[in-house]
Amino acid sequence: MNLDSDSGQNIDSKFFPVGKIEPRFLEDLISSIPEDKRVIVGPQVGEDAAVVDFGANYLVIKTDPITFTSENIGWYVVNINANDLACMGATPRWLLVTLLLPSRTTKELVRDVFDQITSACRKLGISLVGGHVEVTHNLDRTLAVGNMVGEVPRDRLIRSSGAKVGDVIVLSKGIAIEGTHVIYQKKKEELEKRLPAAMLRKIRDLIYEPGISVVKEALLASQRVKIHSMHDPTEGGLKSGLWELAHASRVGVRVEKEKIAVLEETKKVCELYELDPLGLLASGSLILTLDRKEAERLSRIYTQRGIRHSIIGEITPPEEGMKIIQKGQEFELVVDNKDEISRLL
Repeated sequence: MNLDSDSGQNIDSKFFPVGKIEPRFLEDLISSIPEDKRVIVGPQVGEDAAVVDFGANYLVIKTDPITFTSENIGWYVVNINANDLACMGATPRWLLVTLLLPSRTTKELVRDVFDQITSACRKLGISLVGGHVEVTHNLDRTLAVGNMVGEVPRDRLIRSSGAKVGDVIVLSKGIAIEGTHVIYQKKKEELEKRLPAAMLRKIRDLIYEPGISVVKEALLASQRVKIHSMHDPTEGGLKSGLWELAHASRVGVRVEKEKIAVLEETKKVCELYELDPLGLLASGSLILTLDRKEAERLSRIYTQRGIRHSIIGEITPPEEGMKIIQKGQEFELVVDNKDEISRLL
């Protein structure tokens, strides 16, 4: 059995497990794609979106599906795609959505999804400019795919691949906000028997407060301080997000577990199902790397705006690999492409 040393995934297996495709295999697939001189950032493991030269500004383009849940899917599809653009310093502008619906879908369900999409777009100043909707054979739930387009001035583009040795790593809000909410949707009846009502209400509203959007904190950072790299961890959790950033930048990372913010609701849910919050769906968190003085400036700005954040580690030389410090001891930060939530599905 051959295990990829970075991702821990079995790359000789005949079938892929649920989750992201093994990155080495993906890199092999995209290595022969034709080039275009106007493409500034093309398909690359670890980068959040594509970038195309459009004159005075760069056009930033992203597509992302929502597959783990059909609850609040309209809210998710807008925010998840907008996050990736904001992580590159771009303002999200235009959205196309493809909705694939199972048989026996009602008008009420479709109207509800559209209401979610328009509400999320209105909140972020995004225009829904097109898409496709159909009822599809052999689906057991609604699937949504978003295509988001935005703009960034040429001198403000930020990439996941920009992290530098010596940078500190800042994490906004806390980890596994999205994952905790998805578990609630999947295990609602069971959780109602095991958790207090007040905690359940907080979990139900996590996608709104503290929220899965990182657009505010990403654009604030990119416009006010000198950021070397940004990345929003999603599937595979914070661990995968750190690996993707390190892989794109060709660096190592060293983080302290005790400094990683985990909501009390997330801790409780993960304890109940024996899940690692560091490997759980993490939309709502933002990873930033920058030098220490700039991080201090950013901390003041975030504090003034009420944005929770912490310095969780530093960027190290690539030969030092991925490390996590726990109770004073250093361990390898083992990354698996399979998200923790897949153990419940």
